[in-house]
Amino acid sequence: MSSRAIVQRGIDWLSLVLYRKIGYSYAINAELDVNDQPTVSSDILSISPDRDVEIVKALASMPRMLILRLLRHRGPLNVNEISEALDLPQSTVATNVQTLEACGLIETQAMKANKGRQKICYARYGEILIRFDDPPLQQKTNLIEVAMPIGLYTSCSVTAPCGLCSGEGVIGLLDVPDFFLDPSRMKASLLWFWRGHVEYKFPNNARVLNAEVEAIEFTMELSSEVPGTNADWPSDISIWVNDVKVGTWTSPGDYGDKRGRLTPRWWKLEGSQYGHLTTWVVSRSGTSVNGSRASDVTLDQLGLLEHHSIRLRVGIDEGAQRPGGVNIFGKQFGNHDQDIVMRIHVR
Repeated sequence: MSSRAIVQRGIDWLSLVLYRKIGYSYAINAELDVNDQPTVSSDILSISPDRDVEIVKALASMPRMLILRLLRHRGPLNVNEISEALDLPQSTVATNVQTLEACGLIETQAMKANKGRQKICYARYGEILIRFDDPPLQQKTNLIEVAMPIGLYTSCSVTAPCGLCSGEGVIGLLDVPDFFLDPSRMKASLLWFWRGHVEYKFPNNARVLNAEVEAIEFTMELSSEVPGTNADWPSDISIWVNDVKVGTWTSPGDYGDKRGRLTPRWWKLEGSQYGHLTTWVVSRSGTSVNGSRASDVTLDQLGLLEHHSIRLRVGIDEGAQRPGGVNIFGKQFGNHDQDIVMRIHVR
């Protein structure tokens, strides 16, 4: 059964609100009693039925929808409390809790009880958004997109605290910059350092196609870096394109207040969990970061027609006013299922 059919099965007990944002999207909320008062996170999870099939399957179940609604409006509960509140067998609740936890919709924590230990369940999101994006064949043909795994940098110069992680574990030794040259870095889904940079080489496909470039953009999930975490730890993170510094974004902090949507369970909450999805755009009129003007650097200054590759450097400028380190999140860490994405807008 297709993921879209699974969504349709659940429509009888979901309240679907259609609105237009990027393509057509459905904001999904379980029907609530008018007297219910939300007591947990108001975070929004945005998913695609084509990529997030397991999450869509998890939502297409009445017991699981009831559990999500209950946790959202009653707060953290153990399996016995959920069973009593919903009048469901404990075995049914336990099985459905396991499914919801496996796809990241709830979080559980083992705590001491009067007899042994109990599993406390938390809802992670207050709203779930299912996006029905345009299929690939209908997407714009004037856009060249390349995704670069964060471990495939071609050069680096970093200082401790620093480190790399894959989805399975730590790569090499922490706070030893030499391990940034280890071949296993190609598997990295999280990397961090205090000072310095990493540099990537993207293919200049616009030059190959002899296409006129209108703009170039780079998108990645970033945060500051501090031993432990600190939400109030500003850091000036800059990027350079073909050795030209195009702009700086100030990260507000290094976040460990809750687990990142994709962050593996083995990674402790004391470590960086997620960042902000940040986009630099360089056009003929200048450079912007997340829609705000960042510099007067234009496309003409990047020399795109002169190079077979496009070199992107991400790091902390030596003259940064707030040099607070950087975390770069890849596909298996943080809140966004992507690596570093370059998009070239062409005519």
